[in-house]
Amino acid sequence: MKNIVVIFGGASSEYEVSLQSAYAVISNIDRKKYSPVTVGISREGRWFYFAGDIEKIREDTWCNETDCVPAVISPDRMEHQLIVLHKEGVRTIPVDAVFPVLHGRNGEDGTVQGIAELAGIPLVGCGTLASALCMDKDRAHRLAGLAGIRVPRAMVLADNSAVNKACDFAGELGFPVFVKPVKAGSSYGVTKVEDMEQLPEAVSLAFKYDNRVILEEAIDGFEVGCAVCGNDRLIVGEVDEIELAQTGFFDYTEKYTLKTAAIHVPARIPSDKAREIKEAAKRIYGALDCSGFARVDLFLIPEGEIVFNEVNTIPGFTEHSRYPGMMRAAGYSFSEILDRIIGQAFQENK
Repeated sequence: MKNIVVIFGGASSEYEVSLQSAYAVISNIDRKKYSPVTVGISREGRWFYFAGDIEKIREDTWCNETDCVPAVISPDRMEHQLIVLHKEGVRTIPVDAVFPVLHGRNGEDGTVQGIAELAGIPLVGCGTLASALCMDKDRAHRLAGLAGIRVPRAMVLADNSAVNKACDFAGELGFPVFVKPVKAGSSYGVTKVEDMEQLPEAVSLAFKYDNRVILEEAIDGFEVGCAVCGNDRLIVGEVDEIELAQTGFFDYTEKYTLKTAAIHVPARIPSDKAREIKEAAKRIYGALDCSGFARVDLFLIPEGEIVFNEVNTIPGFTEHSRYPGMMRAAGYSFSEILDRIIGQAFQENK
């Protein structure tokens, strides 16, 4: 029986999403092979070994004195262990692999992945480099472009005083345009800007989530995605398609409630185009040094061209999440996918 440290929560704007994803992962992990060791990170960034009922994770009541004890992962490469700091003394728990189920900054961006790699502990999912690159929209776009995939025209703002440059660039692109934090997920801080008057406020909002902001052209098409799993030998799920019932974009509310949007799996596109999207996704996955698993998001425009959007190295695992849905449509249950991606961590570390 291998101990898998499942890390959830985090000092991130996507804290709540992480709790739902982690609950699903812990509920579906194969208990005959793996024993989940639950480690929660509070909103403030404190690490705890959590020994309570996993329902408390889903309900966000986990962080309490009864169920939690301060804990850290040892960076010592000779001692793969979780150090639990009880009041009565120190206890250690052997660690066979680390599975970060964290979304957004301070978790999906290479920070936690670096701890596991420093300690020499097998890591479930993408490594430090891929995680950092994929979180950075600017650098991810540059590498996808070098891989031969079309990317949206964009410019990066380093501070809020550059709003005049943003206005000039938006004028060149034409409206609407998208304003986004360079490093954030779940559409936090993202605004679809319809005219010049809205731009300064959208830029200010994005700067609340990151110290760099990207201004992108709006792509005339619809979003498609591809779930990718593997290291050298890749498997891909069925391509999905996001249908927006209203003009706008697939924001935080729609991603996690599907209030007006719909997700079609498989996508309502010709089979040859689906194959092309899968090949593009695999090319991007490799160009960004991904391993384990990731979801590649793209646009398909009316002319049939594929345009890169982003890569999520720890995609959501909630009941509405796209990654499990795409893999399920390809014939893989949630438990089978979890078993595969955890098993790959040990293969990668050999």
